[in-house]
Amino acid sequence: MASTTLDVRADVRADVRADVARRHRPPAVVLAAAGIAVLDAIAVVAAALTGLDGLFTAPDRPAGALAALLLLALAAWAVLGAGGGLVLADGSSARLLTVVACAELALLAVVFLLGLATSSLDGVTPGLPVPAVALTLVAVPVGKLLLATAPSSQAWLDAGPCPRERRPELTEGQSALRIATVAVIGLALLSVALLDPGAPAPGGDSSASTTQH
Repeated sequence: MASTTLDVRADVRADVRADVARRHRPPAVVLAAAGIAVLDAIAVVAAALTGLDGLFTAPDRPAGALAALLLLALAAWAVLGAGGGLVLADGSSARLLTVVACAELALLAVVFLLGLATSSLDGVTPGLPVPAVALTLVAVPVGKLLLATAPSSQAWLDAGPCPRERRPELTEGQSALRIATVAVIGLALLSVALLDPGAPAPGGDSSASTTQH
């Protein structure tokens, strides 16, 4: 009788450990949706870095307030897009990912209509028609929506967020070491910014021109 009770308790503990292990491994559908969301955010940042340079250096560049608003919108898009994927992978909610995906669909619909009606966006995608590019990019938000609403994703969300282990508190020595490390990094960056070894020396151009003459 005692051995039977011990066997039952061992089976229960094994089941609990298996459930905890499964909670730490999101389904493949959830990982795919989170991966697409993060890659989408990286693509937004890359497009911003490559496209905004030419936009701001153009003769008809936008005003300062409009440029700042555009930068904030792109930063919010990237942060919210990546955050939606991470929140879904954590098992907390899929609302942020679906909201960002719906906003992307709305934006692509506007771009599609503007590409058909006007020629103001022809320079955005050189060599490619804007409506075709918009239709191609529709696959990204639609894929995120399909993956986030899949049955396995809903089961992952119904189980709740992953349990978090409490981090041990830092000792006084570890806290002092962290502060010293941050201070050293800050001083190093400050010294590089002040010294600027890559900058040309004062009068360097004049001396070079003198030797040439």
